[in-house]
Parts: sequence; structure tokens; C-alpha cells
Amino acid sequence: MGDSHRHSSSVHQALGCGSVADVLMWRRWGTSAAVLVGSTTLWFLFERAGYNLLTFISNVILLLVVILFFWAKSASLLNRPLPPLPDLVVSEETVTKAADVTRGWINNVLLIACDIAIGGNLKLFVQVAAGLWLVSYIGSFFNFLSLLYIGVLLSLSLPFLYDKYQDQIDTKLVVAYDSVQVQYRKLDHKLLRKIPGMLNKEKKTQ
Repeated sequence: MGDSHRHSSSVHQALGCGSVADVLMWRRWGTSAAVLVGSTTLWFLFERAGYNLLTFISNVILLLVVILFFWAKSASLLNRPLPPLPDLVVSEETVTKAADVTRGWINNVLLIACDIAIGGNLKLFVQVAAGLWLVSYIGSFFNFLSLLYIGVLLSLSLPFLYDKYQDQIDTKLVVAYDSVQVQYRKLDHKLLRKIPGMLNKEKKTQ
């Protein structure tokens, strides 16, 4: 019981310990189920039913406006309270947090690009190239909306499953990681280490 609680806490901490982590770990069953049902419904509407995104957004906004309009009119006629709308204003704090997160992502991408282009980090170049190729290969089988939906499904399932079967998964991951490291060392020894030497020889020849 104690090990299970520690595993759950470690996974929850890795996800940020916030409300998003609670949803991904299914600690808020109602919200998690709503996200799953909502994303499945949207995917079905756009992918299977052929619904247009712009039409869907327009119809939803139109429906909300009509409901709020008649609610406000009936409230004034019947002396009832107005619709309980929150303050429809984006706070400066929210904008600042979003800007900081975006800036962090952009800076990380620029640092990686700089390390590859200027630093000549061959290992990082191979990792980035392999990652981009994998994304491109997977993207050839699905459109963006389907990939987004798959991402939602994985986000709602992988943390929960990893938390439940962490010991077994860790054992398999260690074996897989060791295998990948062995293959990478072979590639590094046979090919990657020879590339800088080949480039230097070409420069000297020129």
C-alpha cells in the first residue's frame, strides 16, 4: 500500500501536482470523463460526420448568445436574476504566465538549433532528426485533428496506467533503454565518430 501511494505521488508530482495532473490521473473522475467524452464527440463530429469547424463554432456561439439574450429578457420581465456570467476579461497575470511559458518553449527550441548549427552537436542533431522523422512518418497516417485526439487519449490513459503498473513498466523500459543504448553506441562507433574526421579531411583538401 505504501509503495503504491509513493508511486502515485511521484507520478502526480511529475505532472505538476495541479488540477491538470488530477485530471490526467483520473482523480477528478467527472472532469476526466467530461474531457474524454467531449473530445470523442468533437472528433466524431469533425472526422466522421463531416461537420465543419467554423460552422460548429459559429453555431455554438449563436446558441449561447440566443440563450443568454432570452434569459436576460425574461429575467427583466419576471424580476428574476440575470445570467450568472463571470467577468469576461483576460487578466494580466494570465497573459504574463502564458507569455512566460511560450518564451520558455521558444528559447529551448532556439538553444537546440544553436547547439546543432553552431556547436556542431552531432548526437543532438541525430536525435532531433530522428524525432522529426518519426513525427512526420506518424503524421502521414493521420490528419492533425486525429493526432490531437490520439494525444488526448494517450494523455488520459498513459499516466493512469503507468501509475498502476509502474514497477512492471519500469522493468521493461530499462531493458528497452539498454537495448537502444547498445545500438546507438554501435552506430556512434561505426559512423557518427567518423563524420567529423571526414569533414576535416575535406576542409584540409580544399
